[in-house]
Amino acid sequence: MKKSKQFWSFVAASLIAYTVIQVLLNVGVLNDFHSNILIFMSINIMLAVSLHLVIGVTGQFSLGHAGFLAVGAYISAIVTMKLNLPFPVAILAAGVIATIAGLIIGIPSLRLRGDYLAIATLGFAEIIRIVFLNIDYVGGAAGMQVTHLTTWTSAFICLFITIVVIVNFTNSRHGRACISVRENEIASDAMGINTTYYKVLAFAIGAFFAGVAGALYAHNFYIIQPSNFGFLKSIDILIYVVLGGLGSLSGAIVATILLTIVSTFLQNYPETRMIIYSLVLIVVMLYRPKGLMGTMEITDYFKLWRGSKGGSQHDK
Repeated sequence: MKKSKQFWSFVAASLIAYTVIQVLLNVGVLNDFHSNILIFMSINIMLAVSLHLVIGVTGQFSLGHAGFLAVGAYISAIVTMKLNLPFPVAILAAGVIATIAGLIIGIPSLRLRGDYLAIATLGFAEIIRIVFLNIDYVGGAAGMQVTHLTTWTSAFICLFITIVVIVNFTNSRHGRACISVRENEIASDAMGINTTYYKVLAFAIGAFFAGVAGALYAHNFYIIQPSNFGFLKSIDILIYVVLGGLGSLSGAIVATILLTIVSTFLQNYPETRMIIYSLVLIVVMLYRPKGLMGTMEITDYFKLWRGSKGGSQHDK
């Protein structure tokens, strides 16, 4: 009953936020620049939340998320630009193909642990980038031109579905099994949990939504190139998750919003952008070494606030 109330509260808050922003866009208070920031922020949140499922929930250190982003971007671009199919079909195809790529890399490599898994996933991302770099059909190193089809509405719908699916998965018995793998894989195995199955499942779901984010990404920036999906892109996504707090979904969202805003407004200062960006990260990690939210969610802070309020009233 309580979870149902939280779900409908989230749906209501999301609809209110979408309506307010859409009205502000329609009346001209927010312009195309702000719309682009909102779309870019939504894409980054989808990437952070999908990686959160792999690292924060299941405890698997992956450095290959940019590879799934690239797969989604190029597959969706082929569907719309080469096959002339509708954008929603391209988004779905991007997610499905990225999931297949996730299964191909996940089934053999998720038997590895720690640094070995990170190296394997990093290698996968580089292989994907090199493959697209050498295929003339998608433009090779020059890249591929893509029609702008991503809108604030499509980005919001995809983001909303991503968060709902991942939150419900995390709270399900499958999500609990993934958390047990994160806490102690040997103990989980001893208790009869198929650890490899749940690691691959989380990896595949994360890859699906990274692919969907790739479709939105490709159709928002007019041109995609293999250099857009290099090692640094994977690190960017990883920073969102780590800065927000490993194991905290809302922390990953807050960190992504903060860093997207900082990165966007520092574009006017290209010489000092990376220095200021790095200083922001250092300051945050000094004062919040476990990330902005640690392992807590925003709803946990509300519960603490209500508890302290109830306690103070009781004292009076």
